Order: sequence, then C-alpha cells, then structure tokens
Amino acid sequence: MGITYKDSGVDLELYEESMQRLPRLMHRTFTPRVMRNDGGFAGLFSLDFSQKLFARNYKEPVLVSGTDGVGTKLKVAISAKRHTTIGIDLVAMCVNDVLCTGAEPLFFLDYIAMGKDDPTLLEQLVRGVSDGCIDGECSLIGGETAIMPDHYDAGDYELAGFCVGVVDRKNLISGKGIVDGDVILGVNSSGIHSNGYSLARKAIFDRGGLSIDSYVPELQQTVADALLEPTLIYSRLTRTVLSHYKVKNVVHGLAHITGGGLLENTERILPADVDLVFDRGSWEVPPVFPWIAKLGDVALSEMEHVFNMGVGFVLVVSPYYATKIQAMVQELGFRCWSIGRAVSGTGKSRYST
Repeated sequence: MGITYKDSGVDLELYEESMQRLPRLMHRTFTPRVMRNDGGFAGLFSLDFSQKLFARNYKEPVLVSGTDGVGTKLKVAISAKRHTTIGIDLVAMCVNDVLCTGAEPLFFLDYIAMGKDDPTLLEQLVRGVSDGCIDGECSLIGGETAIMPDHYDAGDYELAGFCVGVVDRKNLISGKGIVDGDVILGVNSSGIHSNGYSLARKAIFDRGGLSIDSYVPELQQTVADALLEPTLIYSRLTRTVLSHYKVKNVVHGLAHITGGGLLENTERILPADVDLVFDRGSWEVPPVFPWIAKLGDVALSEMEHVFNMGVGFVLVVSPYYATKIQAMVQELGFRCWSIGRAVSGTGKSRYST
C-alpha cells in the first residue's frame, strides 16, 4: 500500500481544523481599513481612507517595515507549557521597532512552524498574536502555519512576525534632529522582554540549578512567571505623544531597547556630532535583573550590554517639553524617568559614571 501525507507526519484534516479556529482571532483585530479577503492568498489594507472617524490621507506616505522573532524565550514557554502570551512578545518586538520612526503600525503577519499539527496549541499562539495586535493598534491580516515533522520535534515551534506601518515624510523621526541639550526620557520595561534569554537561562537553570516551577522569594513569583512576563508594546504611548505635537517638532529620537541595552540601541539613531549621556540610578531596575546577575555571577557591564535593565523605550525630546511629555507618558500608566541628556560629541552613548 502506498504512503500518504498523514504517514509522513502531516494530517491535512487536523490542519484544516486548526485553520478554522484562526479567522475569529484575526477579525477581532480588524479596523475599517482592512479589506476583507477571507480565504484569499494575501491580506488587503487601505492606506488612504476617507471615512470620517478613521480618515487617513497621506501627502507623502513612507511605508515602514519590521520583522523579528522571540528567540529562546520560546524554550521557556514550551518548558512551562504556557503559550498564550508568547505571541504578544512577537508583536511587540516588531511593532516597537516600527514605532521608532514615528510611524503608525498598520498591519501584522505571523509565521508559525510546528513539528506536529496541534489545533489547541496553534489557537493559543495566535490568540497571543491577536492580543498583541490589539495592544499594538494594528490588524492581523494574514499568516502562515507550516507543519514540519522532520525539522521540529512534536511540541516544538518557531515564531516570526512582520509589521508594516506608515508615516508622512515630514513626520519621519530618524534621530538626526537630536541636538545638544535634549533630554532623554526612559519608559519602563515589564522585565526581560524578549532578548537575552540564552544568558538568563544559563544563569537560572545551569548555574542556579532552578527549575521552571521554582518559587523565587526575592521576586515573589515562580521562575516561569518572571521569565514569561510579556513584552510591553508602546504604540499607545507614541501615538498619544506624537499626535499631541502635530506642528511642533519636539520628539527628536525614539529607540526600542532590546539586545545591546541602552548604549547600542540609542547609538543607532545618533547624529555624528552628538553623544547621549545616561545617569545610572535615575530609573528603577526591576529585581529580576540583579537576581539573574547574582545567580550567574554576571558582571554589571555584561548585564547592561545584554538586557534593557528596566528601560524598554527611550524618547529624546526638546528640554522645554520634557516635563510635559513625561507627565503624558505617566498618565498612560507607564513609568517614565529623565535618565540623561544629549551633549556635543561624536555619535556615541555612554554612562556618566
């Protein structure tokens, strides 16, 4: 008797069951600018839109794109058997990058690869992506699910995400407008976010000898709770601030703090004649970071190079408006600190002490 696709590890009937669970999770993210194309080969989205409440008419639209994954935080989710929030991390890592140009996120697509058809697992993963898109103020308009039995073990999966946004050319933020005297505002992270997990896992599991379910008194939560805290998404923050200053150019630079920490990520946006100087101790460092450092005997310089250390997003703003912007951010429920300043220099970021 000849073999079938099911014999090779891919069950098309089970795959179809998985696909039937996803449309409702996509539809809940749709805005009126999404052009319904259920069952089609591509997602459709209107750039210009005339309906009054959602009107958008761009003069010189610049499309902004970003793509990313979640890294080895996936291994923590798989080990803990918690899959409903890892999709939020996926959206955050893409959307937060797009926001750094001043763009409005428009739509998102995901790619999920699995070792075996599992409709419940897939639904949990896409629910997280859907939740992230709602928080990120973008629409999930498409995706791809690949079943690869010889490439991934049963229960394993990989995630990748793709975000597209738009900004009018005159409103594009590149960081090149940063000048001597600007104030650096740091916005809190929710913890580790979605980078540095190879180091974190080595410190916690290999050096610390803890398990995923171990309770950590100094954090007052389990290892799984600490490591799977979802990445914050800063769409509402940037929209609120930038829409408040539609005429005045008061936000000169935006940076998403991921791998490389404050220094490397902010250097990416600096003009050649300006430095950023950060003041250690000017913001709250979440206890998860000193806990990791202690378990793994990780030097402060290495921690600052790998992790966000409590600052997930940075705004470099005109000093005259800094206090007002800080208050606006805090009113949205974020913590926001003045963490440094711009000075004349050579395009480098550094700590003051």
